[in-house]
Amino acid sequence: MGKIQDNNQKFERPWGYYINIADGENYLVKIIHVNTGGKLSVQSHNHRSEHWVVTIGIAKVILNNNEYVLHEGESIDIPLQAIHSLQNPYNKELEIIEVQKGEILSEDDIIRYEDIYGRV
Repeated sequence: MGKIQDNNQKFERPWGYYINIADGENYLVKIIHVNTGGKLSVQSHNHRSEHWVVTIGIAKVILNNNEYVLHEGESIDIPLQAIHSLQNPYNKELEIIEVQKGEILSEDDIIRYEDIYGRV
């Protein structure tokens, strides 16, 4: 059975932050906050898929060389091993709920291809 995380630790990143809010066997739920002008690296994952729901703002999503613009309430699926990026080029803060699904749910499962913060 899953559990709601009670410590809600905030993990700061150059693009904003994320907070793990719930987890269970083979899933993890996060709030991801992307500052205005922030971009997560162009990346993929070998062990997890993701589902993103925009809760605040507008998201620019790059998914396998296609660009999507998602507004509040809209969502997108990021399949296993898909090359993707979440970006906020807009003048409003961006927040999404991310549901990770897979056998390994670790920050070590990030393969970076491009990163404006020099983390490749």
